[in-house]
Amino acid sequence: MSSLAADLAAILAGVRRPGDFFVSGTAELRAPSLQVEGVGPVALPLLPVQAAQLAAVAEPAPYGRGEATVLDPAVRRSWQIGPEQVRLGGKGWAATLEGILARVADGLGVEAPITASLHKLLLYEAGGFFHGHRDTEKLHGMFGTLVIVLPSLFAGGELVIRHQDRSVQLDLHRDDPAEVGFAAFYADCVHEVLPLTEGSRLTLVYNLVRPGRGKPPQPPGYTREQARMTALLQAWREAPDGTPAKLIHLLEHAYTPAELGFPTLKGVDAAVAGVVRAAAAQAGCDVHLALLTIEESGIAEYSGSWRRHRDDDDDDDFEAGEVCDRSVTLSEWRGADDGARMSGTIPAEDDEFAPPGALEDLSPDEVHFHGPTGNEGSSFERTYRRAVLVLWPADRRFGVLSQGGLRATLPYLDELAGSWAASAPGARPALAAEAHDLAGHMIARWPRGGWSPYREEEEPSSGKEPGEATRMLTLLARLDDAAAIERFLREVTAGGRYGAADNVAIAAALDHLPPARASQLAEAIVTGTAANLPAASAGLLARLGTTWPKQRRAGLKDAAARLVATLPGEPVRNPANPAWPARVPTVKPGFVVALLTGLDAIDAALAGRAAAHVLAWPVPYGLDAILVPALRQLAEAGNRLDTPARAQLRTAVVAHLRARAALPLAPPADWRRENALACRCAHCQELAGFLDDPARKSWVFKAAEALRGHVADTIRKAGSDVDTATDQRGRPYSLVCTKTQASYQRRARQRQQDLKDLSLLAG
Repeated sequence: MSSLAADLAAILAGVRRPGDFFVSGTAELRAPSLQVEGVGPVALPLLPVQAAQLAAVAEPAPYGRGEATVLDPAVRRSWQIGPEQVRLGGKGWAATLEGILARVADGLGVEAPITASLHKLLLYEAGGFFHGHRDTEKLHGMFGTLVIVLPSLFAGGELVIRHQDRSVQLDLHRDDPAEVGFAAFYADCVHEVLPLTEGSRLTLVYNLVRPGRGKPPQPPGYTREQARMTALLQAWREAPDGTPAKLIHLLEHAYTPAELGFPTLKGVDAAVAGVVRAAAAQAGCDVHLALLTIEESGIAEYSGSWRRHRDDDDDDDFEAGEVCDRSVTLSEWRGADDGARMSGTIPAEDDEFAPPGALEDLSPDEVHFHGPTGNEGSSFERTYRRAVLVLWPADRRFGVLSQGGLRATLPYLDELAGSWAASAPGARPALAAEAHDLAGHMIARWPRGGWSPYREEEEPSSGKEPGEATRMLTLLARLDDAAAIERFLREVTAGGRYGAADNVAIAAALDHLPPARASQLAEAIVTGTAANLPAASAGLLARLGTTWPKQRRAGLKDAAARLVATLPGEPVRNPANPAWPARVPTVKPGFVVALLTGLDAIDAALAGRAAAHVLAWPVPYGLDAILVPALRQLAEAGNRLDTPARAQLRTAVVAHLRARAALPLAPPADWRRENALACRCAHCQELAGFLDDPARKSWVFKAAEALRGHVADTIRKAGSDVDTATDQRGRPYSLVCTKTQASYQRRARQRQQDLKDLSLLAG
């Protein structure tokens, strides 16, 4: 277990008092009744005309200087109305204030009960402000101040609160007139109101009081714990091995995804988060909130009475036994600020939890048992969910993000590329460096390809959608990151993680490299993939050979020679399983099209060698299945067929078509049909007699279903020109066999296609 995690837990164990030096939030406003002496009822949101009326009955707000109270518009510019002139009531308002006070007590870490005594109604107009100051004790037991901004139309006027070396800036303006923004803070905190830029801001100011004797509450102070944690995190960040990758601390309260956020943490969780955030900021670490999910499944053991009927089994009759599968993941990320982003699902390791063994005594949120079914025994599934704090050194952020795989990193890299493109030139180097760092982590963790010869999805014309490799190369090309492009093509693409759909992105990415280096990488890709992925390799050379200028194409000759040397022909064995039967290579017409297109553009001699190889292996390169369609595609696309390589294939294809076209073609003269039946049973012998009979068109075979099926299967396997149907009249049913002209019709259609192909290919 990690001593770092144990040390972190020991420090946080001393942070037991909840709360912080301030608390802020939003509360629902339930139709209050606000009246001001000299003005009467005040409508909310505050209207400009009533703002002027309030200013007329108010007085300039002073401030305390030592023992004196003075007016100085250079320090404070606002209007105040005393509590004796203000009447605020209604059942709705009482409920609103009660709810705010409960949240204030929890957020400040003050034991209830606390009360709020109205101190002033303040009006800030455009240009109004109040410089930094501390509130003085005005009542016995006063420990803080509560500010509630009533619905008003204004801009600016943010509240800044400082305590020791921490500072927050709060915007208490709310767009919804049915809500109010509030903030509370301890009396010894320095606070100020920034200038109002427009409108009028109407604010209720309360003195917070805890009745009874004793010293008033003070802000929670964890200076010692924060210093210890800062030193611990700095040592972690500077450690060469960086183990563990991240640290995870379980929170005490439960939070749904909608509730999870630093401003909404409760009790001790808020205090712990405050200490962690402050220390992380000083130590150069990122801190996030996340939801931890543990999913386990395994073998369930029956604990009920065996005398009960099996159908009565329920969850009480089982208990969890051996765990067979377990996953521990983090998701629903919430950053402490806008600068540190995280997304996706990230795995969590046992040595990352503080304290070590923190997961051992958890109670599951859900448990489901499943009784035995078929050949499988009883099983269980259970799920644990907890909210956690997660932190890591900021300069290792991408290492953590990469743990979540491409689903986490690709969107992040996309976001960085967009920011880079939209940023000013001066900001681009930093964003480019960040993107390059992330790309390095992604390439290091990229899934590598396995042995998969001649996969159908690598057919250039298969229409398969580009995958993650295309997306990655496209983003690197947008960023013009030549180093990352080269590394990806060398380690990932040339390593076999490659498909024909990636060729467009590969060609575009190669254009960001010097010509000589691009040619070397193209050769590396073909060398690394031609044996297992010939269609993809041929497609790449076809694209490069037809888009690169002639001088650059010369650099592809070595890659083309490698492809020709590894062309499919002989049956292939799996090197990982030599005992398996050899596999005949799967070749498609598009492969031959790409092969001829690329090689003719790169080196005519190599193209000729490839054509000779194709003609030498008629099994994978069948005339009708492969070569005729391939030459048809070339001709229909307007490509020349008179290059030496294509002429070799065209000569063979045209001879084949002419020979078949010369064969006699006529419909059958009678009803005799070819007899190629393999079965010699009595029923199939009767079928054979029917096929040999020139006068019979149909035959009815009345028999049980198994025999009818056997005869029908024999007809199908032999390819006989016979249609079958079942007559369900009477018992047993009858198999009605009717002779057709299917063979002649197939030959007639083939003749028509052959003549079209001859016209296209032979002229």
